[in-house]
Amino acid sequence: MRNRFNQQLQTLNDEMIEMGNLICCAIEMSINALLNKDLKIAQDTIAFDLEIDHKERDIEGICMKLLLQQQPVARDLRLISSALKMITDMERIGDQAADIAEITVSMAEVSGEIDLGIIQEMAAITMQMVEKSMGAFVNKDDSLATNVINMDDQVDNCFDRIKKEIILLINQNAEIGEKATDVFMIAKYLERIGDHATNIADWVVYSVRGEHEKGMENSGEE
Repeated sequence: MRNRFNQQLQTLNDEMIEMGNLICCAIEMSINALLNKDLKIAQDTIAFDLEIDHKERDIEGICMKLLLQQQPVARDLRLISSALKMITDMERIGDQAADIAEITVSMAEVSGEIDLGIIQEMAAITMQMVEKSMGAFVNKDDSLATNVINMDDQVDNCFDRIKKEIILLINQNAEIGEKATDVFMIAKYLERIGDHATNIADWVVYSVRGEHEKGMENSGEE
């Protein structure tokens, strides 16, 4: 019975890794589409979100079978319940990557150019956070998870910088306001991705230690 349970846990682990790879790919695609003004990649990113949604449902099914058909001990129960919480944040990351892609499509119709350097920096940090949070889950590495949580300050700093830059740009040239607002929304979605990566990392900490690193104040954010 325990061997079967361990096999199911391994399947859960493998599916979580695959979903993690999917959301990392979605973020990368959305940013590539934005930076390269590639509407084909943007449209592919939007469609790709369905695959992430399907993966979330698959993992939910595995977790429910483990909970209902087996009798997990405390640590295994924490792992399964944490996985259920994590996939909610992971699915929202996929949604936000698709949102960025949708803005990229709409921006193609708006004139004006804005330096996307901070956006590129912000995206690189959030991708690192997602990748590290999944690595922490796979390796049950609570120290790496804590490192991810601490990285959220870098994302917030980038967001503050781009907010000030957008305000300055609009004050200097009101005609660029529409595109500036789009860039601000992209920054907001990246900030949320950072929040969700932080939540994932905190659930990793919980699954390992049985306690949270922080108060999970972002867990309800869309």
